[in-house]
Amino acid sequence: MKMKKFYLTMILVLFLATSAFAKVNLNTAGVEELATLPGIGTVKAEAIVQYRNANGQFNKIEDLTEVKGIGDKIVIKIKSEATTGK
Repeated sequence: MKMKKFYLTMILVLFLATSAFAKVNLNTAGVEELATLPGIGTVKAEAIVQYRNANGQFNKIEDLTEVKGIGDKIVIKIKSEATTGK
């Protein structure tokens, strides 16, 4: 019984560790998820979603500079935590 608890605990820890390192997909994430990125608050996250709805998906993370209020410095900050899924 103790081994079963141990294995279940290990599986839970691995699951949580994996999900903690999951990248935010700029093409599918909602406002709440986008707002977790460094330098992106609710206002910028809403702008990203609006831009994406009007112009289509992002091909690369650097395309975020097309969104008003997002520059190269923010792109550098989020690059390791974001993806376009491509």
